[in-house]
Amino acid sequence: MKSIFKVYILVLAFFALGTNLYASNNVNKTQCNNKGEEYIFAGGECIQYYISEGEVESEINIIVHGTWDAGTNTLGRYAPFADNISMATDITTIAISLPGYSDSSTNNFTALSHKGKKKLTTDKNYIEFLTQLIKKLKKVYNADKVNYIGHSAGAFIGSTVTGYSPGLIDTMTSVGAGYKSENGISLNDYIGTIDKNTEFLLVYGTKDKISKPQITKEYYNILNKKGYNVKIVEVVDAPHIDLDMSDTSVEAITEMLEEE
Repeated sequence: MKSIFKVYILVLAFFALGTNLYASNNVNKTQCNNKGEEYIFAGGECIQYYISEGEVESEINIIVHGTWDAGTNTLGRYAPFADNISMATDITTIAISLPGYSDSSTNNFTALSHKGKKKLTTDKNYIEFLTQLIKKLKKVYNADKVNYIGHSAGAFIGSTVTGYSPGLIDTMTSVGAGYKSENGISLNDYIGTIDKNTEFLLVYGTKDKISKPQITKEYYNILNKKGYNVKIVEVVDAPHIDLDMSDTSVEAITEMLEEE
């Protein structure tokens, strides 16, 4: 009898744990607001973020990570990077965790690497979500100017937003990423709608095996051909991982923002 009782208790505990985990990934607006200042509800998702405040007014930097395993604490990696960028530029810098990462919700979207799901980076609904998130951060922090700093998948979707919602992003830093895809939507579909005032900084690593240098060079060539303000930077001997955090990348980002 005792053994049966123990099994019963374990089963109840298992379902209770499952319910709690489910609840933690599905968060409504009220619940999100109650989580505190490190969370923002936008585009149907409760997004956790880290903010490093700067002195420059009416301007924000938004850092967006790439693809990691579902549940990865991306803020653990990107909070120090946000501090670094904020210190270098004196601009308030916000590192966000996309749905499925850190403590961000999965109301409508899984993590980028979730198995069995179509590629979210080219999903129009996902691009709309990101657009709404940027708009909400811009409103909350009273920013007239948005500087987007993305790595890998985070750079790819940010690039798409520059054409999908022209003028929302003022400077676009794309590190280790391209601009087009054969499936879904990408910047290639909106290449002619980008605001002419948007400035692009494209960074690639010579030892990047995931987003090879040629991909970034093609991205540069198409923007340059269309007459957009674009600069390309090479990081010698740099692989894909942490390419955005390299000294060369940080120096290039700082230089671009200081020229504004």
